[in-house]
Amino acid sequence: MTPSDEILDIVDENDEVIGQAPRGEATTRGLRHRCVFIEARDAKGRIFVHRRTATKLVFPSHYDMFVGGVVGAGESYEEAALREAEEELGVSGLPRPEPLFRFLYDDGAHTWWSAVYQVRCELPVSPQVEEVAWHAFLDDGELERRLGEWPWVPDGLEAYRRLRDLRAG
Repeated sequence: MTPSDEILDIVDENDEVIGQAPRGEATTRGLRHRCVFIEARDAKGRIFVHRRTATKLVFPSHYDMFVGGVVGAGESYEEAALREAEEELGVSGLPRPEPLFRFLYDDGAHTWWSAVYQVRCELPVSPQVEEVAWHAFLDDGELERRLGEWPWVPDGLEAYRRLRDLRAG
């Protein structure tokens, strides 16, 4: 099964399940589904940042300050957050990611309910080569400097701005 064949719950504007569809169809038709974003920090408090591979279905070769992905059909946000964090970081035994907030992302072409989490990853990472073309742990200042220089995934950038605003109080 390819990522395009993965079955997703399709949800309405209130995040209620209204159907199911393969991921590729959901993407092509702009069907609203669910995603998780996990901010992973190392023991020094630096953020895991990566560049997506050129073969990604959505936002190929863009940078992201979150690990994460789609929530499978019947899967909870919490289950997806742990699964996606461990898969993308290439680790097992992570603590359960801490939920922070949810928001509806909609750029006109793509739309999904987004659950944002944070997790501390003190394990050595070995990111999936199918997902991650480059990675590093960056401190907050370095990440801020790169925001205007690198092409970022727009949904991750929106989640980052909301998270930064939340933390600023």
